[in-house]
Amino acid sequence: MEDTELMNQIIQGFQANYQGQADFEITFEVQGESQCKDALISGLEDGADVFTFADDQLNTLAAAGALEPVGNADVIRSRNLPGTIEAATINNQLYAYPLTADNGYFLYYDKRYITDRQAETLDGILEAAAENDRLFTMDWTSAWYVYSFFGNTGLQVGLNDDGITNYCTWNQTDGNIRGIDVARAMLRIAESPGFASRTDEEFLNGVKDGSVIAGVSGVWNSVAVKEAWGEYAGAAKLPTYSCNGIQIQMASFSGCKLIGVNAYSEYPEWASRLAEWITNEENQRLRFEMRGQGPSNIAVADSAELRQSPAITALLDQSEFSQLQRVGGKFWDPVSKFAGNMAAGNPSGQNLQEQLDEMAEAVSAR
Repeated sequence: MEDTELMNQIIQGFQANYQGQADFEITFEVQGESQCKDALISGLEDGADVFTFADDQLNTLAAAGALEPVGNADVIRSRNLPGTIEAATINNQLYAYPLTADNGYFLYYDKRYITDRQAETLDGILEAAAENDRLFTMDWTSAWYVYSFFGNTGLQVGLNDDGITNYCTWNQTDGNIRGIDVARAMLRIAESPGFASRTDEEFLNGVKDGSVIAGVSGVWNSVAVKEAWGEYAGAAKLPTYSCNGIQIQMASFSGCKLIGVNAYSEYPEWASRLAEWITNEENQRLRFEMRGQGPSNIAVADSAELRQSPAITALLDQSEFSQLQRVGGKFWDPVSKFAGNMAAGNPSGQNLQEQLDEMAEAVSAR
């Protein structure tokens, strides 16, 4: 477990800080944040007192009665980035302690081939890639990334009030930007010799072998990209792309990790103190130094040390154009299918509006 050394230091610090106030027996176990919800709900009374989870699980955990609301909510709100507080809140009630703010994506680019100015637009990036017989990559098999093209257009997708089903207007036929405008823009991008739809792993392989000089990914690849490109490793917010004659800033889904306190804990006061300790300024700074994870704490996010990390800086710059991932399960496959057709150049020749209508209907299915 990558966090073992970090968590040992944090727990030791907690015990030293509260020495003499209680007898502590603190252990921790490996559990992926994405599976936390299922593991916890299956046995709340025997579950961990304090646990880490991805923010898109908040609604389910709160509905199951698994989360002890945060007592000193105003203090926690004042310390953390607004987006992370929003991610931890339901109906103005804060249910968890923000831990990180780095689950998102941005642009990596090789400065040997792409200037900072070119990196501002996808047109510039694709032109530079094609001229150098190299590639810009983005994973169009993943609806998580495909959201980029629709997010700042006025076209909408999100959860209905039931918290399960979606609404989707990505097939909209009126307005300044219509669904078909986005589809045509994606086809134009796919036609560029400088573009390839590649998975995250394939992006990194291309970075290492020199065939890829730009791509969309996240902080988890920052060390490997830096190793491959060295001093020429660039990172920035996502570029704009050309759609219906307009330059549109590419959007992104964002997310964060949260610390929750089990509502069934036998020691809710101490569990809450531990959750706050794990997420305080000092330990978020330590987490960044040891694990390179982006902080939710405002003071750490504004620090000079953090601004020396191009990847974290790019993610923070992109946050202005990001949206919390709040979609139901039926969002993913229809969007991936549609984008896969666009990446392949629409080989079937099916009418674009028909494809958009089918996608929106499937995403919104009850």
